[in-house]
Amino acid sequence: MTPRLFVSDIDGTLVREDKSLSDAVIAAVRRLEEAGVPVSLISARPPSGILWIAERLGLSGALGAFNGGTLVRPDGEVLSAERLAPEVAVRALELIAAPEVIVWLFHAGCWHAQRLDDHYTDRERRAANQDPVIGTDLSTLLDAVDKIVAVSPDHAALAALEGRVAEALAGQATVIRSQPYYLDITAPRANKGDGIAALAAAAGVTLAEVAVAGDQRNDLAMFARAGFAIAMGQAPQEVKDAAARVTASNEEDGVAQAIETILLPMIGGAA
Repeated sequence: MTPRLFVSDIDGTLVREDKSLSDAVIAAVRRLEEAGVPVSLISARPPSGILWIAERLGLSGALGAFNGGTLVRPDGEVLSAERLAPEVAVRALELIAAPEVIVWLFHAGCWHAQRLDDHYTDRERRAANQDPVIGTDLSTLLDAVDKIVAVSPDHAALAALEGRVAEALAGQATVIRSQPYYLDITAPRANKGDGIAALAAAAGVTLAEVAVAGDQRNDLAMFARAGFAIAMGQAPQEVKDAAARVTASNEEDGVAQAIETILLPMIGGAA
């Protein structure tokens, strides 16, 4: 295939573990755009965590926040938003309520946290590019729920919780871990498969002309629908197995390597 749009995940893919965007990735993205292939982003992050990256990269097209459930322009204008039905949000909060689980709720793009913790709060501050609102009664925020997150350092327990919640909310929500320690609950169409379909439509290309890069299980939905999928070097084996190619890790600027050694040659070969 000849890529006409490249869509990259952010955490674990485009940025390094400290959430920084390297000069090598910035330069490679700009080279790809100069070669005639627009670049977009899709992430579990809220728009606030994506817009500064789009600005650094000089992107101009639609971007996918909340696993693709919210489409936003680089200037911050929300083009569309898929949100949880209030009654589904209530049920989701009931299902993940446990002493060992910290609950986050994103309402109209803003981050509300049940409580602070010593590790994930600071990590999310860097990713979301905003501070959490602490102590809000979450039951007052059910009119515009972008995402509910169950946070836990116990990866095995969170994986088991994922199975139980997914079964209970089948057909009513998308339930999948965006990281081993984050369980995301979003609207049924707020998933990366439908997200890249929306981004492709916004860019005026077919899904067969879309190349994507990602590193986690929530990226599998877009791997299944895109014309060409690239997995990061540190991705779980099931993610690598679902990709057409595997690049270096995010710590080694794998997206830059993928652009230089995979995508740009594909364009040159087609020419």
